[in-house]
Amino acid sequence: MTKEVKAEYIDNLAAELSEAGIFYLTDISGLTVETVNQLRRKCFLSNIQLKVVKNTLLQKAMEKVDGKDYSELSKNLSGPTSIMFSEVGNLPAKIIEEFRRKNDKPILKGAFIDEAIFVGDNQLAALVALKSKNELLGDIIGLLQSPAKNVISGLKGQGAKIAGILKTLEEKAN
Repeated sequence: MTKEVKAEYIDNLAAELSEAGIFYLTDISGLTVETVNQLRRKCFLSNIQLKVVKNTLLQKAMEKVDGKDYSELSKNLSGPTSIMFSEVGNLPAKIIEEFRRKNDKPILKGAFIDEAIFVGDNQLAALVALKSKNELLGDIIGLLQSPAKNVISGLKGQGAKIAGILKTLEEKAN
């Protein structure tokens, strides 16, 4: 790779990192070509971009990104590294967990999710448990609707009681 090609690659990778709010660093070394292709297929079907990157080029790309501190992640850049870009925070973790039911890898090196950094394979369970933005919005909407539903049902119930009492009084008067 010439210096110009490396510089262009670093610039492109830095642009991807700055645009991506979510990415995972993994180790997929030792997997067969067929197994890697299965992982790539799962990622593609889940709208996750999987790339194998060189650590030194990734390190330089991380340093080029303004306003974000990837220093905790860059400490884990040793050995083969692949990067998974996603739009949903917990989806790559779910794919890794599912894939590891049959394989030893991918191993999670670290993850960057909306300014939060998770380091190490021991964080996989926490990342799987994270709720996506849409799930959180659904929970919030449900919580906001619950009190309103209670008030409406209470008003309907009390209105029916009052109407029943008035009807009974009217019948007695007649």
